[in-house]
Amino acid sequence: MPPGELLNGSAQPQAVRPNVAPDKATFAFDRFTGAPGNVSDDLARYVATVASQKNLKLVRRVGAPATYRVKGFLSATGSQDSSVVFYVFDIVDANGNRLQRIEGQESSEGGTGDPWAHVTRDTLERIAARSVVAIEAWLYSS
Repeated sequence: MPPGELLNGSAQPQAVRPNVAPDKATFAFDRFTGAPGNVSDDLARYVATVASQKNLKLVRRVGAPATYRVKGFLSATGSQDSSVVFYVFDIVDANGNRLQRIEGQESSEGGTGDPWAHVTRDTLERIAARSVVAIEAWLYSS
């Protein structure tokens, strides 16, 4: 299968370079989909902390204009001794066109039952740090 081709035969969109100077770009994170509210809230706080450290400009008011929106999707699965959080963040422009996708997974130690119950602060901090670094790399790729 050629790179970028999905199983159904359609092509996955390639990353699009930013069209705004890095020092002018602003980002608004939409509420994360798929995770319980407390996990989403914690992750949002960690993203804001790392973004501030990296001088990435976040727009925090609901509905405020931003150069780019970031849509986050999370899921978790568990086994007897661990949980894994899978994450996807899509950077989209004002028209909703996906410009870049960031994806990964992070593990947490934990037991059976609800995998979200075993997601630790460290796990969420790693997701936030890796995601913000990937956004920063994309922003400066032009």
